[in-house]
Amino acid sequence: MEIRGLYDVEHSGSKSRIQHELWPLDQIDAKKAKFPCCLVWTPLPVVSWLAPFIGHVGICREDGAILDFSGSNFVNLDNFAFGAAARYLQLDREQCCFPPNLSGHTCGLGYMHSEYGTALTWDDALRSSTRSFEHKTYNLFTCNCHSFVANCLNRLCYQGSMGWNMINVAALILFKGQWIDWMSIIRSFLPFTLVFCFGVILLGWPFVVGLFSFSLLLLIWYLLGTYCFKNLLEC
Repeated sequence: MEIRGLYDVEHSGSKSRIQHELWPLDQIDAKKAKFPCCLVWTPLPVVSWLAPFIGHVGICREDGAILDFSGSNFVNLDNFAFGAAARYLQLDREQCCFPPNLSGHTCGLGYMHSEYGTALTWDDALRSSTRSFEHKTYNLFTCNCHSFVANCLNRLCYQGSMGWNMINVAALILFKGQWIDWMSIIRSFLPFTLVFCFGVILLGWPFVVGLFSFSLLLLIWYLLGTYCFKNLLEC
């Protein structure tokens, strides 16, 4: 394996751009639960049975090990809570900002990124977020696994943005994530389908209205907490 050096400096006119040299990644291995630089998602017990768009999300190191915030003051390592991953999305490290110093930012956010917390590597950013969330209280409604992943992406300044939050992290994995296999799809939607059918049979349309209201209220809560009352949710 040849590594040309840690950074390439390219000059263009009066500007210089520092490009981070990235180590090659291993292949994704779902059987061994190794997903290098991926977001991973799995359904939650009970909650996903009622609202299948809600699940548990984690972010993976460069070696593929999964990190997920699954309890107060606790970040899991290589032991994804709530079962095996059902969906994954591999992220492009080329779209991250790894500044060696203040003048080395490629994201255009400079001081804001430095103040939030920068990193020299992907794993370095994840370690910083892990240390931070090891002192946070877990709460499904205010500080959860999506908050942890958003914090990691903000430290990475992924896609040149520091606006990652619960909503767009969830949207990223749900709309762009890939299913691991057919069993993952069944495992994710079969409980909801059964609950829905039994609810309709036993309670009729009031159950459908109640289920829709539950999902809508959850969505409104996260939207308001994320975009209107930003101090309610943590990222």
